Amino acid sequence: MAREQRLAEIFMEVADSLTDDFDVLDLLQRLSTRCVELLDVSAAGILLADPLGKLRVVAASDEHTRLLELFVLQHDQGPCVDCYHSGTARTNIDLTSPSAAASWPSFATRARETGYVTTHAIPLRLRNRTIGALNLFQKTHHRLGESDIALAKALAGVATITILQQRTLEQSYIERTQLQTALDSRILVEQVKGILAERWGTSTDGAFTAFRSYARQHHLRLTDFATSIISGAFDTSTIAAPAPES
Repeated sequence: MAREQRLAEIFMEVADSLTDDFDVLDLLQRLSTRCVELLDVSAAGILLADPLGKLRVVAASDEHTRLLELFVLQHDQGPCVDCYHSGTARTNIDLTSPSAAASWPSFATRARETGYVTTHAIPLRLRNRTIGALNLFQKTHHRLGESDIALAKALAGVATITILQQRTLEQSYIERTQLQTALDSRILVEQVKGILAERWGTSTDGAFTAFRSYARQHHLRLTDFATSIISGAFDTSTIAAPAPES
């Protein structure tokens, strides 16, 4: 399938999801996986700024611990932090270069240890306000061309509109509430991943996949579903557990 056709389908998918009561967390999760699909990168994540201006991950293309740690590291340092504060994209960053090691020593070292050698940070920006960043990782030194970067910016724009739900940034109270809701929802999901992974003896990535699949099959909002599991109101034995890992 041509990338242009796939992109059109994804934009329609997002548009159809923007109802009055859409699941922002699930939509951002889908967008992060679509970034990997369309841009041929190894991993993607969406980070939002909390009320104190610190970046926190709300969605990732996979739930591997080492990848999530790279996003968490950018709470303090990394291309996404620079991108968020400047409001401009940082692309085709060579994480093996001396300049990367000097700018972000902990981040660059951890990224290389995880197998990533190139990264990109695209601001989530609408007009003159930046609310977070889209982070892309590659395991090769292949550079993203101008058309790929333009597409990454378009997907970041979709994520921004999704988060704000077509409301103006002048409504600052509503904006802060929406961002905090997304961040709080992510905390609940992290707790459920740990609960299910321990219960099933599997990875957190496998636990998340089973959790999210059940929610989508039964039309459950991820946040509400996570809350019911944490409170003990939902019997997790009804979820098809992933196969034990060797």
